[in-house]
Amino acid sequence: MTKQAENPEFYLKKESYLSRKFDKISRKMRARYFALEGQFNGDYSSQTININWDEQPTRFDLINTLVAKHNYKKYVEIGCSTDACFKAIATEDKIGVDPFMGGTHRMTSDEFFAQNNDKFDIIFIDGLHQYEQVKRDMLNAVAALNDNGVIIVHDCLPKNYYAQLPFPSGGDWNGDVWKAFVEMRTLAHIDCAVCLIDHGLGIIKKRRSNNPLQLDTKDFLSLKFKDFMANHRIWLNVKSYDEALEFINL
Repeated sequence: MTKQAENPEFYLKKESYLSRKFDKISRKMRARYFALEGQFNGDYSSQTININWDEQPTRFDLINTLVAKHNYKKYVEIGCSTDACFKAIATEDKIGVDPFMGGTHRMTSDEFFAQNNDKFDIIFIDGLHQYEQVKRDMLNAVAALNDNGVIIVHDCLPKNYYAQLPFPSGGDWNGDVWKAFVEMRTLAHIDCAVCLIDHGLGIIKKRRSNNPLQLDTKDFLSLKFKDFMANHRIWLNVKSYDEALEFINL
């Protein structure tokens, strides 16, 4: 059973009490189903990553540090929602892309990249948290990035099985962004790591990889969370905040 093909409108907040109640029940039922399916096919793991994100720097801190240090001018944010991040970023030229709310451009990321002819210094990806979409967003972002720029990807490190389901089931929701980022780690023409802050911030630099991941698969969507839990530090090339800043400056 495929875990993709959710309609993005599913994630919009419903106005009526009954709609919200139905969504909550539906998500719990889906979560239980996927847990049972995961136990059957070897995907499920009861392990959790013990880290308190509130004790770490945030995505705002990392992005603004890079803006100041490298004098970045042109910023694009994919997935703006309430503009909590978009408003906090201190760049001269900001574009925010979201089909529903926030930002400056009311369109999908696919539509934006299809009509875009510009290059950017820093691109933050926090759109639909599903493998196929975030993979397209990352590849499109690489094509739109200045040579000395950087891409930051939110939600690369789910702390438990339920957080990485391809739909929100209650609590933190990272989706299966990790699968797309693991695939990026296997590519030779980009250099990737994950900073151990704010639900895992993926970092992509447009340079030859210093440490490409060797993984014997062509079907990254079928990667198992149980294997991810055992290998996530290697698969994601995990870095501390200070190590991530050094990685970006290589």
